[in-house]
Amino acid sequence: MVTGFDASDPEAWERVGPVELACLNAGVLTGAADPRELTVEQYRRTLAVNVDGIVLGVMRLARVMESGAIVVTASLAGLTAMPSDPVYSLTKHAVVGFVRSAAPLLAPLRLNAVCPGIADTPMIDAQRESFAAAGFPLLRPEEVAEAVWRAASSARSGECWFVQPGREPGVFRFPNVPGPRREGETVGPPP
Repeated sequence: MVTGFDASDPEAWERVGPVELACLNAGVLTGAADPRELTVEQYRRTLAVNVDGIVLGVMRLARVMESGAIVVTASLAGLTAMPSDPVYSLTKHAVVGFVRSAAPLLAPLRLNAVCPGIADTPMIDAQRESFAAAGFPLLRPEEVAEAVWRAASSARSGECWFVQPGREPGVFRFPNVPGPRREGETVGPPP
């Protein structure tokens, strides 16, 4: 097992071999709510860790694993808006879209995501007092770990599991997009 490397480094991923379960869980915030105050460095680092780390990891693991499961950490910010950090939200929406789109192509390997709310981890240290003052419930890391296990154990692929304090983890149900219409014709899915 390889640990402790830069998830956005393609060469580092080449040292990773097959496993039965991979959990790709790197993520960073920009720390900037207002896009006018965001620096290019903040933007690129967040994109590199949160998106490149997932895509590069899945690319490598899909090449070396014949079966098993990959669970990636997205966020509720990938299922809804997060005005406190729009670029973080952008990256987590990208992760959700990647998992849903890539999963059918990787069978029999299973690829799922967990989408936790705000968890009590060092990632929120700068806002910890604000959450406490507001009485905002934070997830315990064990709750997220339970959802990872459920996503990994699922026989399905392409699922995005929501995780919220006080609720059982569950598969998020995406509404269907209305399809095209032509009068008098039935139109199937795109090729």
